[in-house]
Amino acid sequence: VSTDKVNSEIPSPVAGRVTKILASPDEELDVGAPLALIVTSDTVVTEEIQAVEPSVTSSKTCSSKKGFFTPVVLKIAQEKGIDLSELEKIPATGAGGRLSKRDLENYLTQSPKKEGGDRIKMSTMRKMIADNMVRSFYEAPHATLVNEVDVTRLMKYIQDHKESFQKDHGYKLTITSFIARAIGKAVKDFPLINSTLEKDTIVLKHGVNLGIAVSVDQGILVPVIANCHSRSITEIAREVASLSEKARSGKLDPNQVKEGTLTMTNFGMSGTLLGTPIIRYGEVAIVGVGAIHKKVVVQDDDSLAIRSMMYLTLTFDHRVLDGMYGCGYLAAVKRHLESDIHLT
Repeated sequence: VSTDKVNSEIPSPVAGRVTKILASPDEELDVGAPLALIVTSDTVVTEEIQAVEPSVTSSKTCSSKKGFFTPVVLKIAQEKGIDLSELEKIPATGAGGRLSKRDLENYLTQSPKKEGGDRIKMSTMRKMIADNMVRSFYEAPHATLVNEVDVTRLMKYIQDHKESFQKDHGYKLTITSFIARAIGKAVKDFPLINSTLEKDTIVLKHGVNLGIAVSVDQGILVPVIANCHSRSITEIAREVASLSEKARSGKLDPNQVKEGTLTMTNFGMSGTLLGTPIIRYGEVAIVGVGAIHKKVVVQDDDSLAIRSMMYLTLTFDHRVLDGMYGCGYLAAVKRHLESDIHLT
């Protein structure tokens, strides 16, 4: 079962045999709707099989009628973007007047190529992501702010401690954990960042449940670190490692992608310096993290130094936040990253 957040395998509540599937692939169902019929008695299974035998016979009868296409023909047609109405117009020379694979291949060879390239059907997850992104973008007036953070001291701290940290704990110490903590801690003085809008009421959330976007083959999954504002770097690093692995292996539990209140997306992992992410629907802000890059920076005493710098972007819902409020929050995240450098 796919949702906009995760794909899940639904275990059977009983041992038995599936006699009927009640939903088609990619069909949208109401919560609680039955998916299949399962029987636990061999007697019932026999009756069910006998009951459906007439329909099998009838399907064989109509197999030679116009409009019947073999699975291989349908597969090729789908790959080439040919619909059923076009298939029915192709001259058929196969047995019983059916359209054969050779008929379709000859038709494709003789037909001029369609403009626009290959056609790729969107997956269920991709469609849900698209729907939520469009809904968020057009309902919430987006505004984006950018700040530059000096992470030279932080990167040196990570470099000095990463080997001993992994040896002691079994997972990596990365800048992601420090950024997550900074995002969570900065909410203390800027609680509107961690809220949601319900009609004309702003609802402040008590805990910062930080969603961290993870890229997977199907799209983007956003596992959630609960109460990120009150956790140590060690705890956050453990959650980041565990959730990222589960997301990429398809083993996330649905509860691990629920109740997010604020999101962080790290496009810097691909080398991108900065971006303007779209707010997740139901939230009012998202923090974007750019790639760390070295540059010459003018210091407070006007000297020049090569520093490790990183851009942070904050996209927020302008219905809930004003620009100066967003500036204050982003500056607070910056302060935590530049000075709050410890594991506890």
